Amino acid sequence: MKSAYELAMSRLEKTAPSLELSSDQKRMLAEIDSEFEARIAEQRIFIDGEIAKAFADDARVAELRKQLASEIASLEEKREAKKDKVRRGNVS
Repeated sequence: MKSAYELAMSRLEKTAPSLELSSDQKRMLAEIDSEFEARIAEQRIFIDGEIAKAFADDARVAELRKQLASEIASLEEKREAKKDKVRRGNVS
């Protein structure tokens, strides 16, 4: 008898089959992750420096934190778009 988890996974597999990635695709996905982690870290370091300079100005600090969150979200979207291209095999 199958567990609820196994039943759910078999239904999911029917509607959205899992993709088998080649070793090149896995390597490219890892490179994309590495590249975007570095870019995100770079933004954090820069904005954290700006926050340290503006520590007394609460409004400026809030603005900088909002900017950092926005930039990280943008980079995450770009990362996922690049990874989706690799997964689908549309690498350019």
